[in-house]
Amino acid sequence: MTFWTDLADLEFKNYYVDANGIKTRVLEAGTGEPLILLHGTGGHIEAYARNIRGLSEHFRVICIDMLGHGYTEKPDRPYGIDSYSDHLLWVIQALDLKEVYLSGESLGGWVAAWFAAHHPGIAKALVLNTPGNVNNKAEVMKKLKESTVKAVLEANYENVKTRLEWLMYDKSQVTDELIEARYKIYTQPSYQEAVHHIVVLQDIEYRQNYSWDPSWCGKIDVPTLLAWTDHDPTSTVEEAKPIQEMIPGSELTVINDAGHWPQWEKAEEFNKVIIDFFSKIPVK
Repeated sequence: MTFWTDLADLEFKNYYVDANGIKTRVLEAGTGEPLILLHGTGGHIEAYARNIRGLSEHFRVICIDMLGHGYTEKPDRPYGIDSYSDHLLWVIQALDLKEVYLSGESLGGWVAAWFAAHHPGIAKALVLNTPGNVNNKAEVMKKLKESTVKAVLEANYENVKTRLEWLMYDKSQVTDELIEARYKIYTQPSYQEAVHHIVVLQDIEYRQNYSWDPSWCGKIDVPTLLAWTDHDPTSTVEEAKPIQEMIPGSELTVINDAGHWPQWEKAEEFNKVIIDFFSKIPVK
């Protein structure tokens, strides 16, 4: 079953909001406390396609295409973590939300943490899903940059498939539909122009402005869970420990037999992690 037919009997909305002048794609389902899901570098809403049904039974699930990604507009400027964080703030304001749960995968986890540190009082709790490469490993940055640029500028089935397979422990989880969804996004002329703005964070000179550091991580004052995996291609479980030490009171859980996308490979287990953690937070 494809992810769109899987949602066919679920009440959901796919729409756009004006986020301070940036036309932003949003998918929303469910009721209750708002939960915003943020994808990773080169990602898009469909990265959470296997989670929407289960999570929408407990939350008002809001998935967005982040700044410069998916079908959201792509301003002609480098995208730093502060840019993504500001865009997230504008989306929250456009949706007239006061407080939200936040969960982000990879880049999205980095953005969620930065947002909580720099815009206190909005995020109620965080689940940071394989934020990865906390040590700014050159080989990881090189691989991510090269594979992303190749998948976009030389977009074809095999290059997009290779980029997606890098994310997975079980390569068979890369479906034809997922490849097709990403291929259509990557072949947008606007995306081909924006890809260099997207991968700028893989250059250490630029990245170091946003590196994980106690100076800002220490400002995160909400319950935080780090959701790691045992086969993340960007970092080991041991490399989660520095972030755990930087974020006051944060917890760590490990999802086994998954790579960089546990929300896709282990959807039910990932959903349970989200539901169990956020359900512990008192509702005001």
